[in-house]
Amino acid sequence: MTERTLILVKPDGVKRGLSGEVLRRIEAKGYSLVAVEMRTATEELLAKHYEEHIGKPFYESLVEFMSSGPSLAVVAEGERVIEGFRSLAGATDPTVAAPGTIRGDLARQWSTKVIQNIVHGSDSPESAAREIAIWFPGLA
Repeated sequence: MTERTLILVKPDGVKRGLSGEVLRRIEAKGYSLVAVEMRTATEELLAKHYEEHIGKPFYESLVEFMSSGPSLAVVAEGERVIEGFRSLAGATDPTVAAPGTIRGDLARQWSTKVIQNIVHGSDSPESAAREIAIWFPGLA
């Protein structure tokens, strides 16, 4: 089933110059890039994106990290792209992410405050629709 997902190359990935490599892997997997935009997320945008985490102990550190520099926001499309990109990204913890995945090959930073693991990918069709509407309102 063709679907869309939101992918973010987080500030750590952008700072290390890994945006092109992440995009290369997305396209090599056969997914289409529908929208791509470099932007520094505001606290307001991040509050919408991470609304389920508001009030949790890590929320402030997460917002601080995600607003610390530009992120590359991407809408990708393809057959089972949500599941496929999450597999391509690898485990959230870069220490145990499998070789061959984005995080397994490229993520190397572990902060005591928040995981810095290069990318974010929507976890369900519902999350993808909500996240795309937040980052790319014109596509919703």
